[in-house]
Amino acid sequence: MEPTLATWLEERRIEYILHTHQAVFTAAEAKIHCGHIPGLHCKNLFLKEKNSENYFLVTIPADQRLDIKSLRSMLNSAHLAFANEEDLERYLGLTKGAVSPIGLINDKSNKVIYVIDEEVWKADRITFHPNINTETLELTNKDFQFLIKEAGNEVMILDFS
Repeated sequence: MEPTLATWLEERRIEYILHTHQAVFTAAEAKIHCGHIPGLHCKNLFLKEKNSENYFLVTIPADQRLDIKSLRSMLNSAHLAFANEEDLERYLGLTKGAVSPIGLINDKSNKVIYVIDEEVWKADRITFHPNINTETLELTNKDFQFLIKEAGNEVMILDFS
């Protein structure tokens, strides 16, 4: 984990368990190499609304498929697509394959809207990458929700089921 991230978490007294593993780039790879880690495993997608400057970081359970058409409807958006790697780096300080809610702490302008599935928001334990795909953070619900609130981005809790 990056030392600055560890310091950020420590300063806020956010407790976590750090798991290390080989690099994973997809939810399928994560299931193989991280499936033993307790908690609800998440999939994170960084999306942009076409012809606007609206960006969305979407977190859903790792085994769930995101219905983009339904999401567009929920967000009242005409067109959503994956944001490019430059925007991912600019707004969340992340690289492809390491997209994570932790990236929200890098969004100093709070440009990105955080969209999270209700199941993830309510899960007892949540797991995701700490901005690097060779590690997984395991957090309690209380610490996860506190982390998201501390980031300061707009949060939308939606039911994708």
